[in-house]
Amino acid sequence: MKVVISPDSFKGTLTALDAARAIEKGIKQVDANIETVLLPVADGGEGTMETLVLATNGRYIKTTVLDPLGREIEASFGVLGNQTTCVIEMASASGITLLHNNERNPRLASSFGTGQLIKCALDQGFRDFIICIGGSATNDAGVGMLRALGLRLLDQHGLNVQKSIDGLFEVERLDFANWDARLADSKIAIASDVDNPLVGEVGATAVFGPQKGVKADEVQYFDDALTHWADVVEKEKGIRLHDFKGAGAAGGMGGALIAFLQGKFHQGIHLVLDVMKYKENIHGAHLVFTGEGKSDRQTLHGKAPFGVLECAKNLQIPTVLLSGYIEEIDQSLLSDHFHQVYSVAGESITIEEAMEQASDCLAEKAFQVFSKLLK
Repeated sequence: MKVVISPDSFKGTLTALDAARAIEKGIKQVDANIETVLLPVADGGEGTMETLVLATNGRYIKTTVLDPLGREIEASFGVLGNQTTCVIEMASASGITLLHNNERNPRLASSFGTGQLIKCALDQGFRDFIICIGGSATNDAGVGMLRALGLRLLDQHGLNVQKSIDGLFEVERLDFANWDARLADSKIAIASDVDNPLVGEVGATAVFGPQKGVKADEVQYFDDALTHWADVVEKEKGIRLHDFKGAGAAGGMGGALIAFLQGKFHQGIHLVLDVMKYKENIHGAHLVFTGEGKSDRQTLHGKAPFGVLECAKNLQIPTVLLSGYIEEIDQSLLSDHFHQVYSVAGESITIEEAMEQASDCLAEKAFQVFSKLLK
């Protein structure tokens, strides 16, 4: 019997690979002779680079960049096994996990470090990019990244504007004199699991700003700043980002990549599965396990487990969803799609226990689930 194990990361506790190993451990405790194939997945957020590098036998290149608050850190970008495609993960340079909760400051947080990663990759000769934009700490419309690539944002006097959200209100025109010309020959694939527009009720700030530190009474101010920026971009580039699908991803990074780097949006999980040649790799499997930290109705809208399910379904392979936590209200909805649905936390294990002893709890649950399935 061949079992494919393809979880996403269990955020805050396990990487996708660690989660896959824990599930494998539980299965092997039932029957050590079961053939297991570990194919951890991701949907464009944190962990996507690792997943793609692992799946293609790629490598990493390290460099020094600035974190969201301008401090020097070491970050890496991935090189896929084909040796021509590089993977930039925004979270590694401009991610929210790089900051303590009391450091979150969306007025100042910058995506400059992500631009530095892109520039380093260009210096190394890469022109084929996958840019994963989940997990950002920024709400700067991607202007930090653009600055790192040579763009100048000028006020009415021709001076550089402030490097803060307030500075976006001052922008009157853009100076491309130092813009990195190598980008014109580059191909940019944007991996994301959200398609929000830049501004408005479902825009970058309104939906994602609060988790990055935008206070309730500041949302409109930030939204107005991004609206002014979008007005300037429309005037200078002829692209209207205000309501452009995906422009609001990662605090507006999506819009910057679309307008200035000619990036093309891809639903993260579909891009990942294509690069992994996932369908080819699961041929002949009898069962697929997938999962994530918390599953709910959003899982059915572009999240990694649903992408895995779609692939497996096409090959008529039953798919088991085993996640860290699933609320009762979502159990039946998810059960309509997956072969079986299980939550680690629940009857006998609290959410806290499931997170504190994530690997052991997941392995034990996998053991219980697989034992039932074999009966």
